[in-house]
Amino acid sequence: MNTYRVAQVPTPNGSFEIVEREVPRPGPRHVRIAVEACGVCRSDAMFVSAGMPGVPFPLVPGHETAGRIDELGDGADEMGWQVGDRVTVGWFGGSCLHCVPCRRGDFIVCDNLKIPGYAYDGGFAEAIVAPVDALARIPDALAATDAGPMACAGVTVYNGLRRSGARPDDVVAIQGIGGLGHLAVRFAAAMGYETVAIARGADKADFAKELGAHHYVDSTAGPVGEALQALGGAKVVLATAGNSEAMAATVDGLAPRGELVVVGATPDPMPVSPLQLILKGRLLRGHPSGTAQDVQDTMTFAARHGIRPMTEVLPLDEANTAFGKMMDGSARFRMVLTPN
Repeated sequence: MNTYRVAQVPTPNGSFEIVEREVPRPGPRHVRIAVEACGVCRSDAMFVSAGMPGVPFPLVPGHETAGRIDELGDGADEMGWQVGDRVTVGWFGGSCLHCVPCRRGDFIVCDNLKIPGYAYDGGFAEAIVAPVDALARIPDALAATDAGPMACAGVTVYNGLRRSGARPDDVVAIQGIGGLGHLAVRFAAAMGYETVAIARGADKADFAKELGAHHYVDSTAGPVGEALQALGGAKVVLATAGNSEAMAATVDGLAPRGELVVVGATPDPMPVSPLQLILKGRLLRGHPSGTAQDVQDTMTFAARHGIRPMTEVLPLDEANTAFGKMMDGSARFRMVLTPN
């Protein structure tokens, strides 16, 4: 093909439009990927609204891309990649390799992180060109529509849990059971934690148990901290719902030396006092996504344990509908776009 289609936003907060562009050629140590699926993430809204500095318009978002390599740039084969390889490109879309974090091997906090849909055109398209260090291999057991969301939502919660201080049989609570949280509950249960799901309303209890939670806490029924302490206190709370008040409500439920790991994004301040942290030696920290290897680890674990995201799949032509459902919270639980 000489042209390919993209879903682009022409101006900040504009509607998506389908346009044709010339097929891009991959440069050195880059590959072109024929997109088979791309998840729609709430973080895409930061770019669509020009909420980050220097967002280029027209903008093609998308950082949960899954597909097959269909062309190699110079040197890509030397890095072990071949035409036909099934790969994802997630929030980690490549690193600069020369900043201090990169030189220390901490690539996910690269000062010049190449987020797809910001640093270069993302996966709301029929094709994407990406650097080889952004690529993660998709296990045969995962469909592209499942692999895409694993490259951002999946790796964020899986990595957040495995890099925490929790060990098997520890009490681990997941705050929120939406787009991130429903995956987090499944991962936590499969990793051997005594898993607690926290959400609003008694009506979500059965769903939480279906996901694998051993306990359910209705945050509207009383203090969340007291409910967690009744279970012995949480070694880790993974906060997935971007609500600062709801996140802060879990702090008093942490066990001594317990930690609140924040992965749900919000700009609002979190009302936590120093005394809440100091007296019990508690830890509050944020956790970013993960590198391409972390994504690959996530998909391997998910494939082995039968963990899949709950998705609603729409064609690329319906990018406006998919983005709207993600924004208004009506998606159950991840929206995914496919080229046809």
